[in-house]
Amino acid sequence: MNQRTPLTIGKLAKQGRVNLETIRYYERRGLLPEPPRTDSGYRVYSADAVRRVRFIKRAQELGFSLKEIQEFLALRIHPNTSCAGVRQRTEVKIADIDQKIRTLQAMKKALVGLATACSGRGPVSDCPILESIQEQHL
Repeated sequence: MNQRTPLTIGKLAKQGRVNLETIRYYERRGLLPEPPRTDSGYRVYSADAVRRVRFIKRAQELGFSLKEIQEFLALRIHPNTSCAGVRQRTEVKIADIDQKIRTLQAMKKALVGLATACSGRGPVSDCPILESIQEQHL
């Protein structure tokens, strides 16, 4: 792709591997700057917009929220910013993921115990899983 060839929103979405509404949403959230428009009102994007959309999607895949991604994007435009801030945010995300893993493991352990206690036979009114869940929340 020629660096100077403007892209329509459809081409940006295709090259960014997202749908059109995602592009519009990113614009509303301030993750993508409002693009210039042609005389007929069509949005035109540059190759930089493709890189930005791909950056946003990859950061989301790594578990970063759109707010956190917006902070990363803001850090990138300040020439005096060091990697330390990015590293710190990444370490916070790692700790958050570790906590989520611990929570999920505890949930799994509890569910395995409930499934083990249930034979799968009898009326639902005597289901040990439902009884246990009810008892835990009273």
